[in-house]
Amino acid sequence: MGARLRALAVVVVVLLAGTFIGSAWSQWWGHRGGGPGAPGEGTPQVRVRVEVLNAGGSQGAARLATDRLRDKGFDVVFFGNAQTFGRDSSVVLDRTGHLNEARGVADALGIRRVRSEPDSNLYLDVSVLLGKDWEAGSGRVSAVSQAPKRAWWDPRRWLKR
Repeated sequence: MGARLRALAVVVVVLLAGTFIGSAWSQWWGHRGGGPGAPGEGTPQVRVRVEVLNAGGSQGAARLATDRLRDKGFDVVFFGNAQTFGRDSSVVLDRTGHLNEARGVADALGIRRVRSEPDSNLYLDVSVLLGKDWEAGSGRVSAVSQAPKRAWWDPRRWLKR
Protein backbone atom coordinates (compact mmCIF):
# COMPACT_ATOMS: atom_id res chain seq x y z
CA MET A 1 0.00 0.00 0.00
CA GLY A 2 2.89 2.37 0.68
CA ALA A 3 4.15 2.05 -2.91
CA ARG A 4 0.73 2.93 -4.35
CA LEU A 5 0.44 6.01 -2.16
CA ARG A 6 3.94 7.10 -3.12
CA ALA A 7 3.17 6.62 -6.84
CA LEU A 8 -0.07 8.62 -6.49
CA ALA A 9 1.80 11.45 -4.75
CA VAL A 10 4.39 11.53 -7.55
CA VAL A 11 1.65 11.69 -10.20
CA VAL A 12 -0.10 14.56 -8.38
CA VAL A 13 3.13 16.53 -8.01
CA VAL A 14 4.01 16.01 -11.69
CA LEU A 15 0.53 17.15 -12.80
CA LEU A 16 0.67 20.26 -10.59
CA ALA A 17 4.16 21.15 -11.82
CA GLY A 18 3.07 20.63 -15.44
CA THR A 19 0.03 22.85 -14.95
CA PHE A 20 2.15 25.59 -13.39
CA ILE A 21 4.81 25.43 -16.12
CA GLY A 22 2.18 25.32 -18.88
CA SER A 23 0.38 28.33 -17.46
CA ALA A 24 3.59 30.34 -17.16
CA TRP A 25 4.65 29.37 -20.69
CA SER A 26 1.29 30.32 -22.22
CA GLN A 27 1.35 33.73 -20.54
CA TRP A 28 4.91 34.37 -21.71
CA TRP A 29 4.15 33.16 -25.24
CA GLY A 30 1.07 35.40 -25.50
CA HIS A 31 3.15 38.53 -24.82
CA ARG A 32 6.10 37.56 -27.01
CA GLY A 33 4.29 36.09 -29.96
CA GLY A 34 1.51 37.28 -32.21
CA GLY A 35 -1.22 37.05 -29.59
CA PRO A 36 -4.06 39.48 -29.09
CA GLY A 37 -1.69 42.19 -27.84
CA ALA A 38 0.53 42.10 -30.92
CA PRO A 39 1.51 45.44 -32.46
CA GLY A 40 -0.65 46.69 -35.27
CA GLU A 41 -3.88 45.13 -34.02
CA GLY A 42 -5.16 48.28 -32.30
CA THR A 43 -4.73 46.98 -28.76
CA PRO A 44 -2.44 48.65 -26.24
CA GLN A 45 0.85 46.94 -25.33
CA VAL A 46 0.75 48.23 -21.75
CA ARG A 47 -2.09 48.71 -19.31
CA VAL A 48 -3.63 52.10 -20.06
CA ARG A 49 -5.96 53.25 -17.27
CA VAL A 50 -8.74 55.44 -18.65
CA GLU A 51 -11.63 57.43 -17.23
CA VAL A 52 -14.55 58.32 -19.49
CA LEU A 53 -16.71 61.31 -18.59
CA ASN A 54 -19.93 62.33 -20.31
CA ALA A 55 -19.57 66.09 -20.62
CA GLY A 56 -22.07 66.56 -23.47
CA GLY A 57 -25.22 65.28 -21.78
CA SER A 58 -26.04 62.52 -24.28
CA GLN A 59 -27.63 59.70 -22.32
CA GLY A 60 -25.49 56.54 -22.19
CA ALA A 61 -22.52 58.04 -24.03
CA ALA A 62 -19.98 57.22 -21.31
CA ARG A 63 -21.20 53.61 -21.08
CA LEU A 64 -20.96 53.08 -24.85
CA ALA A 65 -17.51 54.66 -25.02
CA THR A 66 -16.40 52.46 -22.10
CA ASP A 67 -17.61 49.33 -23.88
CA ARG A 68 -15.80 50.35 -27.07
CA LEU A 69 -12.53 51.01 -25.20
CA ARG A 70 -12.71 47.76 -23.25
CA ASP A 71 -13.31 45.86 -26.49
CA LYS A 72 -10.11 47.45 -27.81
CA GLY A 73 -8.12 46.33 -24.74
CA PHE A 74 -8.05 49.51 -22.65
CA ASP A 75 -8.59 49.39 -18.88
CA VAL A 76 -11.46 51.78 -18.11
CA VAL A 77 -11.26 52.33 -14.36
CA PHE A 78 -14.12 54.85 -14.14
CA PHE A 79 -16.96 56.11 -16.29
CA GLY A 80 -19.79 58.48 -15.52
CA ASN A 81 -20.96 62.04 -15.85
CA ALA A 82 -18.73 65.08 -15.77
CA GLN A 83 -19.48 67.93 -13.37
CA THR A 84 -21.16 69.90 -16.17
CA PHE A 85 -22.80 69.00 -19.49
CA GLY A 86 -21.88 72.13 -21.45
CA ARG A 87 -19.00 70.74 -23.54
CA ASP A 88 -19.56 70.90 -27.29
CA SER A 89 -16.45 69.09 -28.54
CA SER A 90 -14.84 65.88 -27.28
CA VAL A 91 -11.24 65.80 -26.07
CA VAL A 92 -8.79 63.18 -24.78
CA LEU A 93 -6.45 64.33 -22.00
CA ASP A 94 -3.05 62.76 -21.35
CA ARG A 95 -2.53 62.64 -17.56
CA THR A 96 0.96 61.06 -17.31
CA GLY A 97 3.02 62.68 -20.04
CA HIS A 98 2.67 59.72 -22.44
CA LEU A 99 0.89 61.33 -25.36
CA ASN A 100 0.96 58.15 -27.48
CA GLU A 101 -1.33 56.37 -25.00
CA ALA A 102 -3.81 59.24 -25.22
CA ARG A 103 -3.64 59.16 -29.02
CA GLY A 104 -4.43 55.44 -28.96
CA VAL A 105 -7.54 56.11 -26.88
CA ALA A 106 -8.54 58.96 -29.19
CA ASP A 107 -8.13 56.74 -32.26
CA ALA A 108 -10.29 54.02 -30.68
CA LEU A 109 -13.12 56.53 -30.12
CA GLY A 110 -12.69 58.57 -33.30
CA ILE A 111 -11.77 61.75 -31.40
CA ARG A 112 -9.28 64.13 -33.02
CA ARG A 113 -8.49 66.53 -30.16
CA VAL A 114 -5.75 65.30 -27.80
CA ARG A 115 -4.11 67.48 -25.14
CA SER A 116 -1.47 66.83 -22.53
CA GLU A 117 -2.52 67.90 -19.03
CA PRO A 118 -0.43 65.81 -16.60
CA ASP A 119 -1.90 65.37 -13.12
CA SER A 120 0.05 63.20 -10.66
CA ASN A 121 -2.87 63.21 -8.20
CA LEU A 122 -4.97 61.02 -10.49
CA TYR A 123 -4.45 57.26 -10.56
CA LEU A 124 -5.04 56.99 -14.29
CA ASP A 125 -3.27 57.61 -17.57
CA VAL A 126 -5.93 59.16 -19.81
CA SER A 127 -9.16 61.13 -19.32
CA VAL A 128 -11.85 61.27 -22.00
CA LEU A 129 -14.36 64.13 -22.02
CA LEU A 130 -17.19 63.29 -24.40
CA GLY A 131 -18.85 66.35 -25.86
CA LYS A 132 -22.10 66.81 -27.71
CA ASP A 133 -20.28 66.07 -30.98
CA TRP A 134 -19.50 62.44 -30.05
CA GLU A 135 -21.92 60.10 -31.73
CA ALA A 136 -22.36 57.18 -29.37
CA GLY A 137 -23.95 54.85 -31.93
CA SER A 138 -21.18 55.10 -34.50
CA GLY A 139 -18.27 55.81 -32.16
CA ARG A 140 -17.12 58.84 -34.09
CA VAL A 141 -17.28 62.57 -33.72
CA SER A 142 -20.11 64.21 -35.62
CA ALA A 143 -22.50 67.09 -35.33
CA VAL A 144 -25.53 64.79 -35.67
CA SER A 145 -26.61 62.43 -32.92
CA GLN A 146 -28.56 59.19 -33.31
CA ALA A 147 -31.37 57.87 -31.15
CA PRO A 148 -30.24 54.90 -29.06
CA LYS A 149 -31.38 51.47 -30.29
CA ARG A 150 -33.52 49.46 -27.93
CA ALA A 151 -32.81 45.84 -27.01
CA TRP A 152 -35.05 43.16 -28.54
CA TRP A 153 -36.63 42.44 -25.16
CA ASP A 154 -37.40 46.07 -24.27
CA PRO A 155 -41.17 46.69 -24.73
CA ARG A 156 -40.59 50.44 -25.09
CA ARG A 157 -39.39 49.90 -28.66
CA TRP A 158 -42.96 48.97 -29.71
CA LEU A 159 -44.52 52.08 -28.17
CA LYS A 160 -44.91 55.07 -30.45
CA ARG A 161 -43.62 58.41 -29.33
